[in-house]
Amino acid sequence: MNYRVTLHVVAAGCAALAAGGWPTSSRADESLPIGAVLDALGSVHAFSEVALSPDASRLVYGSVVTGKRGEADVDVSALWIANARDGSGTTRLTACPGMLCDEHGAAWSPDGRRVAFVSTDAQEQTQIAVGDAEGREVRVLTHAHGPLDTPRWSPDGRRLAFLYSEGAPKLPGPLNPLARDAGVLSSTIYEQRLAVAPAEGGETALLGPADLNIYEFDWSPDGGWFVVSAARGSGDDNWWIAELDVIDASSGALRVLAKPQTQIASPRWSGNGKRIAFIGGVMSDETITGGDLYVIGADGGAARNVLPALAASLHTITWNGSASRIIATEFAAGEEVLATIDVDAGTQQELWRAPQMIWANSVMGFTPGDTGLSLARDGKWSAVVRQSYTEPPEVETGPPGRWKPITRANAGVARITGPVSNVFWKSDAYNVQGMLVTPRSIEAGKRYPLVVDVHGGPAFAHYPIFPSSPDAFDAALASRGYFIFKPNPRGSYGQGEAFTRANVKDFGYGDLRDVMRGIDAVVRSAPIDGDRIGIMGWSYGGYMAMWAPTQSSRFKAAVAGAGLSNWQSYYGTNNIDTWMIPYFGASVYDDPKVYERSSPMTFIKHIRTPTLIVAGDRDAEVPISQSYEYWNALRRLGVPTQFVVYPDEGHFFFKRADQVDVMSRTVGWFDTYLRPRSAE
Repeated sequence: MNYRVTLHVVAAGCAALAAGGWPTSSRADESLPIGAVLDALGSVHAFSEVALSPDASRLVYGSVVTGKRGEADVDVSALWIANARDGSGTTRLTACPGMLCDEHGAAWSPDGRRVAFVSTDAQEQTQIAVGDAEGREVRVLTHAHGPLDTPRWSPDGRRLAFLYSEGAPKLPGPLNPLARDAGVLSSTIYEQRLAVAPAEGGETALLGPADLNIYEFDWSPDGGWFVVSAARGSGDDNWWIAELDVIDASSGALRVLAKPQTQIASPRWSGNGKRIAFIGGVMSDETITGGDLYVIGADGGAARNVLPALAASLHTITWNGSASRIIATEFAAGEEVLATIDVDAGTQQELWRAPQMIWANSVMGFTPGDTGLSLARDGKWSAVVRQSYTEPPEVETGPPGRWKPITRANAGVARITGPVSNVFWKSDAYNVQGMLVTPRSIEAGKRYPLVVDVHGGPAFAHYPIFPSSPDAFDAALASRGYFIFKPNPRGSYGQGEAFTRANVKDFGYGDLRDVMRGIDAVVRSAPIDGDRIGIMGWSYGGYMAMWAPTQSSRFKAAVAGAGLSNWQSYYGTNNIDTWMIPYFGASVYDDPKVYERSSPMTFIKHIRTPTLIVAGDRDAEVPISQSYEYWNALRRLGVPTQFVVYPDEGHFFFKRADQVDVMSRTVGWFDTYLRPRSAE
């Protein structure tokens, strides 16, 4: 291969790396026991959200707490009200004092006197609760039977809208564990509806057609309408073909506004009510957003891409108190950007950029949700949760881009990895980016094993997020003597929509070339043993951990979590097959060859790499049958393998004991086959 490789170090505290050397220790490498690793990861205090009052005097933030529910350890979110300037006067906001219940989704009323939020009652049923600005006088507003979420006040403060799946047996979304099939399979669909209730209490009304699943919504400035992203049929399956609709807030009458060609997210009504903005692009999962900014008239017409050449992926958008300006958060080649966008002029002005992450709410703590920062009414004060790979999260407030921490929850948290660098290399026509995590300590003259951690998606990215919880495999491995390479190959967020679309009809080819050339770059620049390289990943990363060893003998060990081995059999057995059409261009029934060419099973006889496989038995997004198919082939071919099935887990694992077990097995697998010298 003829290509140019460059390595740029941008992380703080890495001056020695930039000078061409690596920080070394005269003592032997230190490798933390797995128990100590898990304790260190568990010591990080996670923040789930922050909401600033309209006058910027108070804020609500969510923090993750751990407790016992029966015999199991569970993580839940608790809400706290505090002074927005210095964090003083912290009081818990709760509708279930003395209980271990999950509470989240805080939203201030327009006058700043009340806060609505989602609470969980003694039967673990979610309800909408409302409290005053001091966290007192909390009352439960609803009497729901089924999952609900996302409370939003009407502009006049008299009503609350929220999403409600009446009677549904599980939380909406294919990432949650699938309900077990038994007997005659039911065609019952529990749609997530748009619900509206009086803010002082009263009957809840469901709006829109009964067969329409609502994913996101926003009030119009006059309170008379909603803009929604929605699709008919199964909510879990059809987000990838959602349309943009307008719903009358009184009658529930529906008007289709647009049927975009790509996935859509974050519909937002402008301050004058004349336009609607949304994010559009090829996206792999609901709520895991990235794409371009589009604007459309509230009465319809063609949607316009405001910044088609933007070399970044938008996470979140908010109209910044005007009819023409939007404030956005973006991911740009390893860095988060806060920017204002003039939608009329098609221009952008960056307010802040850093190899850090900010958000006002998040999806399971690993990607921004639908709000990048919480703004005061006048736009002069803001609140975020801010972190980097080497700096743990804290709640911060201040003018946009000039925040200061008001919490100190993680002041005593110690890193268990070495320095982290942002790296770039050339692959085909692309400048590709990734992160390199170094071992906890490096002994002069030694070379270390490398594990390549491929992210899921594929429309996702490795973000500079502080490692915490038992699924931070990269930090655990780095603490035990491994370099970890976290590439963002074509198909990832961070370098514009054309880059994200660059793996369409090409899974496993161009993106794998990007990964392999990135490996070459880091092996040349760091004390890495090129003969001891492993690969791992979850979801699409699990697919790549299954695919790469069929294309290269370079990997000496692999760990595939919720992996995908056969795109042809996958198409007919997963619960979300509509996501595949934008990527493959046709269904498997119309073009089976395009699915076959990217399937690990097509090339399975080439594999020699020892592989650990882990999966949940109730995974709707990647059925466990995909892991069985791969495991059976490896056994028949005599390739060392182990397959671990986790009962009652879905695409992501929520049981702490299962998370710990996967972590221990992953580290043990690489220890066995890559044999880090620190352990010899």
